Amino acid sequence: MYDRFDREINYLRISVTDRCNLRCRYCMPEEGIRLLRHEDILTFDEINGFTKAAVRNGITKVRITGGEPLVRKGIVSLVSMIAAIEGIKDLSMTTNGVLLKEFAIDLKDAGLHRVNISLDTAVPERFSHITRGGNIDDVMDGIKSAKDAGLLPVKINCVIVDSPEEEDARSVAQYCSENNLEIRYIRQMDLVRGHFSTVVGGTGGNCALCNRLRLTSDGKLKPCLFNDISFDIREMGYEEAIKKAVDLKPECGSNNSSGKFYNIGG
Repeated sequence: MYDRFDREINYLRISVTDRCNLRCRYCMPEEGIRLLRHEDILTFDEINGFTKAAVRNGITKVRITGGEPLVRKGIVSLVSMIAAIEGIKDLSMTTNGVLLKEFAIDLKDAGLHRVNISLDTAVPERFSHITRGGNIDDVMDGIKSAKDAGLLPVKINCVIVDSPEEEDARSVAQYCSENNLEIRYIRQMDLVRGHFSTVVGGTGGNCALCNRLRLTSDGKLKPCLFNDISFDIREMGYEEAIKKAVDLKPECGSNNSSGKFYNIGG
């Protein structure tokens, strides 16, 4: 399917939870967040049904995100359901890696192809500071487990302020070089102010090439991260929400005053 700017829309990002087991300073406030009610979160059947509709309409690439998707109870079962949908050529997950040691083999067996793992520094003390108490050993164990399980290529997402030459980013680059990992640098974004840029080492943030839709954990389909437009798949139905999201996808991002990274999936 194509939008009005002749971009082929074939990529769906699915946020399965607004919950996370880290409290990264650039993502979550120190006091935490007001969590969605359990009944507001999409069920696995709803996610699966919507994904089938999206694939019928041309989606071939699906990424599971959060919050942190591995804290969603039964996540392996959801991966298995989505992996069984004929027409998906690329099924991936973005995770902070903390629980990946526990889940890597099961995720691979369920049909997950690969993972992106967030890592903003390779220095233990800095990692603990940035994440407000996280243990970098858990992430590095998760990375190794992902490689061993065959969730390849393992890609590392490193958030930077300005440049890949920052000290924390350079420590991650060295770690990736030593462990045969791909790295991409994502500049800190501001939804409300509309601050975003192209991912260094990737195509994210390049509006001219944007091919994605985003489904939030409470069922809002967003054609653009940096825009307040959204369509409720429960109220509108799957097909109509997809059609509206594609038809009204903006040419370029502006700003988003109603969402947060932890509930849209970044």
